[in-house]
Formats: sequence, C-alpha cells, structure tokens
Amino acid sequence: MSKKQQPPAYGGQALIEGVMFGSRNHTVTAIRRKDDSLDYYYVPKEHKPVTSKLKKIPFVRGVVALIESAGIGSKHLTFASERYDIMPGEEEEQVSEEPSKLSMIIGVAAVGVLSFLFGKFAFTLVPVFLAQALEFMAPGKTAQILLESFFKLLLLLSYISLISMTPLIKRVFKYHGAEHKVINAYENGLPLTVENVQAQSRLHYRCGSSFLLFTVIVGMFIYFLVPADPFWLRIVNRILLIPVVIGVSFEVLQFTNSLRNIPVLKYLGYPGLWLQLLTTKEPEDKQVEVAIASFNKLLEIEEVGIENVEILKAADNAATQTTVSVN
Repeated sequence: MSKKQQPPAYGGQALIEGVMFGSRNHTVTAIRRKDDSLDYYYVPKEHKPVTSKLKKIPFVRGVVALIESAGIGSKHLTFASERYDIMPGEEEEQVSEEPSKLSMIIGVAAVGVLSFLFGKFAFTLVPVFLAQALEFMAPGKTAQILLESFFKLLLLLSYISLISMTPLIKRVFKYHGAEHKVINAYENGLPLTVENVQAQSRLHYRCGSSFLLFTVIVGMFIYFLVPADPFWLRIVNRILLIPVVIGVSFEVLQFTNSLRNIPVLKYLGYPGLWLQLLTTKEPEDKQVEVAIASFNKLLEIEEVGIENVEILKAADNAATQTTVSVN
C-alpha cells in the first residue's frame, strides 16, 4: 500500500521525434529514426554533495532542479536533433566532424542553461518595459503590476501559439502528450500498452507548462511586496526576484500535484492543465510506442544498471548478426 501511495516520481521531456524520461538516478531518451527504428540515449545523473543538500531546502530546490533539468535536457535534445532524420550508420560521419568552438569551450549542457537564463530574463523584463510604456493609461503600482502580468501571460500564450503552428513543433507537442499519457498510465498501475496509454489524459499536474504559468501568477503576488518606483529599482527587483519566483512557483507546482486527488482542492492546479491544452496534442500510436519504449528502457536501467543493459544490447546484436549470416 505504501508503494502505491508514494510511487517513484518520474519526469519527462518531449523531443524531436522522441521522448526523454528521467528518474532520480538516470535519464533515457528513445527516438524514431529515419528508417523507422528506435535509438536510445542514456545519461546517468550525477549526485554532487552540494547539489544534493540544496535539493532538500524548500524554495531553493526548485532553482537547482530547473537549472539541472536545463543542462540534462539539452544533451538529450542535441542527441535527438542530430539523429532523428539520418539513417543508422550515418552518425559516424557527424562524429568525425570537428565540433564548434562554443561546444568545445562550455559544452552542450552549459549552452542549454545559458539559453534558459536568457529566455527567463527576456520573459521577465520585456513585460516590465511594455507596462511602463503605458503608464499614462495605467498609473500606480497596482495597475502597473497587473498590466505587467497581463503582458507576461500574453507573451507566453502568443509564443506557444506561434511555435505550435510549425509542423516540427506540432509533432513535438504530440510527443509531449504521449509522455504524459505514459506517466499517467504508469501511475494508474496499468500495463504499458498502446491501447492503455492512449486511453489516458494527455495532461499532467507536474508538467513544466504548468510551472511556466505559475511563475506568472506567483510573480504577480510577489511583486506587490516590493517597491515599484523608481523604474530602475523595479528592473533591479525583477532581476533579483527571478530565483525567488522560480523557487516559490516550484513549491506551488508540487503542492497542487499533492492535491490532485482531493475533491475541490484539485482545481487549484487547473490553470496549469488548461495551458497544457496548448502545449500537448493527441499523439499517434507510433509516437506512443516511442514513449513506452523510452519509459520501459528507463525501468530496465533502474533494475539492472546501464552497464548490464549495454551488455544485453551487444548480445542481442551479435545474435541478430549470427541469424542473418546463417540465413
């Protein structure tokens, strides 16, 4: 019973033609290759003493987890984007090519973190300037904060709507739906078949999309607690409060997730679920197959370890080659 009440917490991320799932110790990606085969990528999580301690501190753990996720996620995204549209065997040619200086200096993970930080700064500051430009229509601290929050929400919804029009992102959003369906099926104790998974909701309380919306809502309330004038001080406050907003929003996300099975209180997480109606789409069966394969591979690694999975994979490949040569 205790295991059912507190199942292992698994997270995920939709990629280009694939899905990444992660546990406390490992992350696994499965992608659909150009020849319709599946390819896998494993990255073990490093548990540094300092990071592990920070993850136990409320309001701090959210910032640490988000930066860590950005770094790990960028590795999986790079793997998927480099392999999904080429035939198996062609990747050797890419490996032999000289990597860019940027990747050589700071690495793919650091690029992902920097990209996240740049996006967060832009998402935070652009609405401030827009609200200030309309101060003649909305003077005063309260009006400015409400207008700023409105622009932030508008910016978020516009950005998601705009990118969702591209065929590539449409497919990513379908994989996002497949990711949620697999997690929901697992948490409901169902066998991971295409039929069972497709019957699940494509929405999930712990989704990063919900987190983005909570940063808008939480930020608005936090901004009421600090000075808004003069304008330069407002800019400084917004920058310094970025980790505070992230930390509090993470706790709100965890809190709403803990209430999702409680009548009435479960509605506190509904705004985040509504946003997921934009960031997820109903997946195709073949996309669900990829998500299931990724999650099953993660469970396999959790059980036997990455090293043993590689040994079993090599043995299967050898057996396949032997069969082909005999025939």
